[in-house]
Amino acid sequence: MLGRRLVRRFRVRGDRVVGLVRSPEGAQKVRELGGEPRQASLFDAEALAWAADGCDVVIHAASAIPVRTRVRPQDWAMNDRIRQEGTRALTTCAARIGARCYVQQSVVWVISPPDDRFFDEETPPCPDLPSRSALDGELIAREAGEAHGFATAVLRCGWFYGADAAHTRQIGEGLRRRRIPVIGDGQARWGLLHLDDAADAFVTAAVAARSGCWHVVDDEPARVQEVLTYWADRLNAPRPFHVPVWLARLVAGSHAVTFFTRSTCTSNTRFGRETGWRPRYPTFREGIDQIVATWASTAP
Repeated sequence: MLGRRLVRRFRVRGDRVVGLVRSPEGAQKVRELGGEPRQASLFDAEALAWAADGCDVVIHAASAIPVRTRVRPQDWAMNDRIRQEGTRALTTCAARIGARCYVQQSVVWVISPPDDRFFDEETPPCPDLPSRSALDGELIAREAGEAHGFATAVLRCGWFYGADAAHTRQIGEGLRRRRIPVIGDGQARWGLLHLDDAADAFVTAAVAARSGCWHVVDDEPARVQEVLTYWADRLNAPRPFHVPVWLARLVAGSHAVTFFTRSTCTSNTRFGRETGWRPRYPTFREGIDQIVATWASTAP
């Protein structure tokens, strides 16, 4: 999702783009978007350096977020490996090819306090189990940049959503069928980020080529009940019902409950001030409107 957008945006700027792929289908997609596909393992620094020869910016935008409804701890294993071992390989690659800038994808959850208060880039880390590896990736990237002399930009992103995102489609379909409830009081606040805005942020960081750590979210931490209700209304679906936390934990598991009840209340102020980036979808309302319109235009 993010990679496709990045190829398209860099090509619009006139940049040469090399896209790491794992299959002939992925290679074809990169070509269609105007990029040059290279097949290599994300965990093989030597192969990555061959693939990235001639590039001056390296971007780590890979992930393997579990998409199953009830997530088990072991389902995060590949995502953890991508954040840790993949970051080591990509930063080694950046050093070998003499890149001037390396951009690392991270998440705001690595810093989100358990008491749901507002936090920013200076708040001490407080990662939960699934996001602990993201913090590891940040540290690996920073240390590599300091050791080898390339700028390291860490973008802590909010919860991605977009018309082509699996989680977005799951929630949309669940709302249509009235299978996505509001868990508890629904007052937790989400830090959201439309995938189009995420791609713009990565391009902005790559062009700026400066070291730093920034939170990238939209302009309004949104209450869960408000998001789900607005989304259901736009889909002409029944409004979601409420279920108590204890019941949701029994049915959906602790990961789903945490997702719907823990706040990620932060701000894009620093990133906007220091780079000039602004979201084209400043709140969830504009983002959901775009998603629903896209779904309607592509429906059979």
